[in-house]
Amino acid sequence: MCWSAPLSADLNDAPVTVAIDARVAPEACQSMAEVRQGVDALDRALVTLLAERQRYMDAAARIKPDRSVVHDDARIEDVVSKVLAAAGPAGLSPAIAEPVWRLLIDRCIAHEFETFDRTRT
Repeated sequence: MCWSAPLSADLNDAPVTVAIDARVAPEACQSMAEVRQGVDALDRALVTLLAERQRYMDAAARIKPDRSVVHDDARIEDVVSKVLAAAGPAGLSPAIAEPVWRLLIDRCIAHEFETFDRTRT
């Protein structure tokens, strides 16, 4: 199975996709080599998607008028709520989704602070 999604930076041009390399479905894996190949393929795709997410944090740092609005507790809870709502139907355990996204959000906020400070001085 191959999944792809357009990258935002390329929406005005010809669509570019995040492709996931060919792999054996988890249910069909017969060896740890197949499992590792699948995990590695997904990790490469996730890195590309996370890099795009980081670029949105760069945009937020550019757009926000004041450093005091970089950390937004209400937005954090909104994001986590949306992730948990999507996790169930996708088959992702909330015990994985919530802490992973909370850490991702924390690190993205730190990146946004760094970008805000670097671009304002």
